[in-house]
Amino acid sequence: MTTNAAAPTTSQPRPRRFIRDLGPSERFSGTFSIANAQLGRTRTDKPYLKCLLGDKTGELPARMWSIDEATFRALPVDGFVIAEGETQPYQGELQLIIHAVRPVEPSPEEMRDLLPCSKRPAPEMFAELTALLDTLHHPAMKALARTYLADAYLMEALKQAPAAKSMHHAYLGGLLEHTLSLLKLADRVCPLYPKINRDLVMMGLFLHDLGKTRELSYDRAFSYTDRGELIGHIVDGAIMLHDKAQQVMHETGQRLPAGAVMVLQHIILSHHALPEFGAAKVPSTPEAILVAMLDNLDAKTTIVCEAARPDRQREFDLNGNFTEKLWALDTKLFRPDPLA
Repeated sequence: MTTNAAAPTTSQPRPRRFIRDLGPSERFSGTFSIANAQLGRTRTDKPYLKCLLGDKTGELPARMWSIDEATFRALPVDGFVIAEGETQPYQGELQLIIHAVRPVEPSPEEMRDLLPCSKRPAPEMFAELTALLDTLHHPAMKALARTYLADAYLMEALKQAPAAKSMHHAYLGGLLEHTLSLLKLADRVCPLYPKINRDLVMMGLFLHDLGKTRELSYDRAFSYTDRGELIGHIVDGAIMLHDKAQQVMHETGQRLPAGAVMVLQHIILSHHALPEFGAAKVPSTPEAILVAMLDNLDAKTTIVCEAARPDRQREFDLNGNFTEKLWALDTKLFRPDPLA
């Protein structure tokens, strides 16, 4: 007797498709990071999931148009999930339409595919940073820098930490990359303004975000520590500086000049420029104003380049000349470079 039944086949596991490799109108499935999971309401008052799904290559906006509140409550706001669905072009962008999702605890092997990291090796960047700090002139500033650099635990955290949870340099090694970029900027800008004290600017930039090593948790999904929620990197950086200045005095017998710690703490406390952006104080010294402007320059330029000129020009294939609105800048970006 013959049948039309097909013989069973052994399926091989499909290689992982990363976010950057996804194109329009294709199915996806796998383990992803999830960020900023929220329960929205449609015009007909039905609940839906809106979030960002990502991996080490990037992230995309995602929607699940039919979800019950119990399923939503089981999901982490920021964490990891197994999701499947399909990609969809939307206003020149690519978004993910989720059909099924559930929380998951990734294995250490999977984690390496889920968290983004800097393209540059941390030891290479750290060597550049220490070489720039070695150009400080004042003996007290050199002693303070050496005290920080000798803190192996803190420096290892600097090499690993992201610079932010989601805004700019939000990847492993991002804090070091951001800090190094700022020191290189200051090295070029300070000679243009001879009345600016270069040592204060260089040290202020080195120290301004070190509190993020305590503010952010980055061994799993990027999130805030309890200390980050209650104190934050700005105040924590100023506290850390007080402790390191005391350490310099006890270990070397060298007291920092009167006012030096205060003006460096002011740089840390004011580098976000305005209270509505998180600054504890408005920048009120020439060096603090320059630090705040350089920090803003590097952060915003990085944001716009990543959004409008990604490494993989997938968005242009979808015929979109503009990005989605970037809330950090309160505008959409025009992507094309007319001279390219």
